Amino acid sequence: MFDSRARVPLWRAASSGLCVDAPGDYHMVVYDESGVVRLRVHQGPPENFCRPSVDVLFRSVAHIYGAKTLAVILTGMGQDGFKGCEELVAGGARIIVQDEATGVVWGMPGVVARAGLAEKILLLDQIGSEIVRRVAGPAMQVHAT
Repeated sequence: MFDSRARVPLWRAASSGLCVDAPGDYHMVVYDESGVVRLRVHQGPPENFCRPSVDVLFRSVAHIYGAKTLAVILTGMGQDGFKGCEELVAGGARIIVQDEATGVVWGMPGVVARAGLAEKILLLDQIGSEIVRRVAGPAMQVHAT
Protein backbone atom coordinates (compact mmCIF):
# COMPACT_ATOMS: atom_id res chain seq x y z
CA MET A 1 0.00 0.00 0.00
CA PHE A 2 2.68 2.56 0.94
CA ASP A 3 4.64 1.61 -2.17
CA SER A 4 1.76 2.41 -4.55
CA ARG A 5 0.86 5.69 -2.84
CA ALA A 6 4.44 6.94 -2.58
CA ARG A 7 5.15 6.36 -6.27
CA VAL A 8 8.70 5.34 -5.43
CA PRO A 9 10.10 1.83 -5.31
CA LEU A 10 9.91 0.19 -1.92
CA TRP A 11 12.99 -1.95 -1.35
CA ARG A 12 13.91 -4.39 1.34
CA ALA A 13 17.00 -3.44 3.35
CA ALA A 14 19.16 -5.77 1.26
CA SER A 15 18.56 -3.64 -1.85
CA SER A 16 19.38 -0.06 -2.67
CA GLY A 17 16.64 2.40 -3.44
CA LEU A 18 14.90 5.58 -2.57
CA CYS A 19 12.59 4.17 0.09
CA VAL A 20 13.67 1.33 2.35
CA ASP A 21 11.51 -0.95 4.48
CA ALA A 22 13.02 -3.09 7.24
CA PRO A 23 12.20 -6.77 6.83
CA GLY A 24 9.96 -8.30 9.49
CA ASP A 25 11.65 -9.38 12.74
CA TYR A 26 14.82 -7.33 11.99
CA HIS A 27 15.94 -3.94 13.25
CA MET A 28 17.49 -1.66 10.63
CA VAL A 29 20.29 0.83 11.32
CA VAL A 30 22.52 3.16 9.35
CA TYR A 31 26.24 3.17 10.16
CA ASP A 32 29.45 4.69 8.88
CA GLU A 33 31.99 2.35 7.34
CA SER A 34 35.13 4.31 6.46
CA GLY A 35 33.14 7.36 5.37
CA VAL A 36 30.44 5.40 3.52
CA VAL A 37 26.97 5.26 5.10
CA ARG A 38 25.48 1.80 4.91
CA LEU A 39 22.34 0.00 6.03
CA ARG A 40 22.46 -3.07 8.22
CA VAL A 41 19.76 -5.30 9.66
CA HIS A 42 20.08 -7.30 12.85
CA GLN A 43 17.96 -9.26 15.30
CA GLY A 44 18.84 -7.40 18.49
CA PRO A 45 16.31 -7.51 21.31
CA PRO A 46 12.88 -5.98 20.63
CA GLU A 47 12.35 -2.41 21.83
CA ASN A 48 8.87 -1.20 22.77
CA PHE A 49 7.81 -4.79 22.06
CA CYS A 50 8.80 -4.16 18.41
CA ARG A 51 11.28 -5.61 15.97
CA PRO A 52 11.83 -3.72 13.78
CA SER A 53 11.74 -0.71 16.07
CA VAL A 54 11.65 2.89 14.87
CA ASP A 55 13.65 3.93 17.95
CA VAL A 56 16.56 1.70 16.93
CA LEU A 57 16.62 3.17 13.43
CA PHE A 58 16.17 6.80 14.56
CA ARG A 59 19.02 6.54 17.10
CA SER A 60 21.37 5.46 14.34
CA VAL A 61 20.07 8.18 12.00
CA ALA A 62 20.57 10.82 14.74
CA HIS A 63 24.17 9.67 15.16
CA ILE A 64 24.99 9.71 11.43
CA TYR A 65 22.89 12.56 10.04
CA GLY A 66 21.88 14.72 13.03
CA ALA A 67 20.40 18.06 11.92
CA LYS A 68 20.27 16.94 8.29
CA THR A 69 17.38 14.62 9.15
CA LEU A 70 13.71 15.01 8.31
CA ALA A 71 11.81 12.20 10.03
CA VAL A 72 8.16 11.25 9.50
CA ILE A 73 5.95 9.31 11.91
CA LEU A 74 2.88 7.75 10.34
CA THR A 75 -0.06 5.97 11.96
CA GLY A 76 0.93 3.26 14.42
CA MET A 77 0.13 1.78 17.81
CA GLY A 78 2.16 2.45 20.93
CA GLN A 79 5.05 4.82 21.41
CA ASP A 80 7.79 3.30 19.29
CA GLY A 81 9.69 6.18 17.71
CA PHE A 82 9.21 8.59 20.62
CA LYS A 83 12.67 8.17 22.18
CA GLY A 84 14.28 8.17 18.75
CA CYS A 85 12.48 11.43 17.93
CA GLU A 86 13.77 12.92 21.18
CA GLU A 87 17.33 12.11 20.12
CA LEU A 88 16.74 13.41 16.61
CA VAL A 89 15.29 16.73 17.80
CA ALA A 90 18.10 17.13 20.35
CA GLY A 91 20.49 16.91 17.40
CA GLY A 92 18.59 19.51 15.38
CA ALA A 93 16.47 17.21 13.20
CA ARG A 94 12.93 18.04 12.17
CA ILE A 95 9.89 15.80 12.66
CA ILE A 96 6.58 15.59 10.80
CA VAL A 97 3.72 13.46 12.10
CA GLN A 98 0.50 12.28 10.52
CA ASP A 99 -2.63 13.89 11.95
CA GLU A 100 -5.12 11.96 14.04
CA ALA A 101 -8.04 12.23 11.60
CA THR A 102 -6.30 10.47 8.70
CA GLY A 103 -4.50 7.88 10.82
CA VAL A 104 -5.88 4.49 11.76
CA VAL A 105 -4.18 4.62 15.17
CA TRP A 106 -2.72 7.87 16.54
CA GLY A 107 -0.44 6.18 19.07
CA MET A 108 3.02 6.73 17.60
CA PRO A 109 2.40 10.12 15.97
CA GLY A 110 0.26 11.27 18.90
CA VAL A 111 2.96 10.62 21.49
CA VAL A 112 5.49 12.57 19.43
CA ALA A 113 3.05 15.44 18.79
CA ARG A 114 1.92 15.71 22.43
CA ALA A 115 5.54 15.87 23.55
CA GLY A 116 6.08 18.91 21.34
CA LEU A 117 8.62 17.13 19.13
CA ALA A 118 6.69 17.49 15.87
CA GLU A 119 7.37 20.56 13.82
CA LYS A 120 4.24 19.87 11.75
CA ILE A 121 1.16 17.68 12.04
CA LEU A 122 -0.18 17.00 8.55
CA LEU A 123 -2.93 15.12 6.76
CA LEU A 124 -1.65 11.94 5.16
CA ASP A 125 -2.09 13.32 1.64
CA GLN A 126 0.00 16.41 2.52
CA ILE A 127 3.05 14.58 3.83
CA GLY A 128 4.57 13.53 0.49
CA SER A 129 4.51 17.04 -0.97
CA GLU A 130 5.92 18.46 2.28
CA ILE A 131 8.84 16.04 2.11
CA VAL A 132 9.51 16.97 -1.51
CA ARG A 133 9.27 20.69 -0.70
CA ARG A 134 11.76 20.41 2.14
CA VAL A 135 14.23 18.19 0.38
CA ALA A 136 14.18 20.25 -2.81
CA GLY A 137 13.73 23.69 -1.25
CA PRO A 138 16.19 26.17 0.21
CA ALA A 139 14.95 25.67 3.79
CA MET A 140 16.34 22.12 3.91
CA GLN A 141 19.57 23.14 2.20
CA VAL A 142 20.16 25.91 4.74
CA HIS A 143 19.21 23.60 7.61
CA ALA A 144 21.57 20.88 6.37
CA THR A 145 24.70 23.03 6.34
